[in-house]
Amino acid sequence: MPDLLVAADISKSYGGACALSKATLVLRPAEVHALVGENGAGKSTLIRILAGSTKPDSGRILIDGRTVDIHTPLDSQRLGIGIIYQELDLFPNLTVGENIVIQNLNFPESAFVNFRKIQSFCRPFLMQVGFDGNIRTPAGSLPIGQLQLVALARALSMKARIILMDEPTSALAADGAKRLIDLIRALRAQGITVVYVSHKMDEIFSVCDRATVLRDGETIGVEDVPRTSPEALIRMMVGRDVQKRARWEASISSEILLSVSGLTTRKLRNVSFELHRGEVLGVAGLVGSGRSELGAALFGLDKLQDGELRLRNRTMQNRSPAEAIAQGIGLVPEDRKLQGLMMQMSVLENGTIATLRRMQTLGFVRNKEESMTIGAFFRQVNLKSASLQSPVNALSGGNQQKTLLARWLLINPDVLFLDDPARGIDVAAKQDIYGIIASLAGSGKGLILVSSELPELLNCSDRILVLNEGRVMGILNAAETTQEEIMALAVGGQNG
Repeated sequence: MPDLLVAADISKSYGGACALSKATLVLRPAEVHALVGENGAGKSTLIRILAGSTKPDSGRILIDGRTVDIHTPLDSQRLGIGIIYQELDLFPNLTVGENIVIQNLNFPESAFVNFRKIQSFCRPFLMQVGFDGNIRTPAGSLPIGQLQLVALARALSMKARIILMDEPTSALAADGAKRLIDLIRALRAQGITVVYVSHKMDEIFSVCDRATVLRDGETIGVEDVPRTSPEALIRMMVGRDVQKRARWEASISSEILLSVSGLTTRKLRNVSFELHRGEVLGVAGLVGSGRSELGAALFGLDKLQDGELRLRNRTMQNRSPAEAIAQGIGLVPEDRKLQGLMMQMSVLENGTIATLRRMQTLGFVRNKEESMTIGAFFRQVNLKSASLQSPVNALSGGNQQKTLLARWLLINPDVLFLDDPARGIDVAAKQDIYGIIASLAGSGKGLILVSSELPELLNCSDRILVLNEGRVMGILNAAETTQEEIMALAVGGQNG
């Protein structure tokens, strides 16, 4: 079978940092091709080069055997390449239809917006991906799963023969991820090639035909997925065997650290539970079930309409995040880039920003003490950074998350709410974060862990609280329950 696309000897550096070094990617027609590697291996850089949003320093790209030049996203579109970024590049204030037709070479531009023409153009592609909403709906009002479908419909409307997907299920719950995988299979059957960038081995082995492995910017090898194993791919990715962390021995105290009774907000309805010292309480539920909103309520971001919170047997008044922190509640948010980190600031500044008052004299920061203090916590989380002065946006996703975790270790709250802390990071970094969770629980902290991956919840939690439309459907013992039992409650079943 002739190759559809060959990207050969692609190199790219940012300053002194090498992102890609003579990397190669070969795609065939009508295949789902996994592109795998640790955070920072060069996966996103390579697909951005193919999409025309990043220019390589050297290398060549061939499509159907012809050398092509890709300097801009429009060049990529003309060649039949579409991309769905991990951080979706849709305009939240534009409608679904407008997002599909804007800068679309297959839709004739005019001086006036004609919604009838937009609807006629967009409807077949939206139907193809299973989107049944109104095309006049603003994109910003849609849940992430629906936005994924809009981005995919846009790529199809551009007559893409190759669709690049960067961590497409990282923000989706299990049901949404399954629908997307089914859709990818349908696209392959229609002759479309999909490049699938993901850290989720179960998805790769369920849908991918071949896998190209990157490590430190170099192509390590290409494997036929049905003929290899997750362990073999991971070994190629990291250059060593990664020991999967076994479920740790619980160190739960009888002491109730946090008691939540009748918690009601604009999203949550009569939520009640207890968190013991040393316990990891998992939170499961579909997208929109209220998982993140629970963290927002505990952290003082969402106003309480009713209910009582008691921490260490004392009533809490958390009308703001500052009050929540002062009383001993912490929050690692779902979106580290928008809600957790200052991306242009340094690793050092991001780590110490919440505790600078401890390290000041007459308003001046004691710089040496600041570096030494946060440095100890960065070592604890196994952070890898060229320098403490490096901007945090230069780090891989896993190391950005470790920076955020180090900040909370320095703050030292009694209760830490972790909203999908391992989302979109590589296998080795996930194991590091699981170790941090176990260590915090072992030291007597109370942790509330949200995850969209049920195996992760089962492995890391002591009990699992299941939400559906803002209500608690049940609280399960993690060691005794199953994924099927959790999903049955998450879709609205009753426990017991």
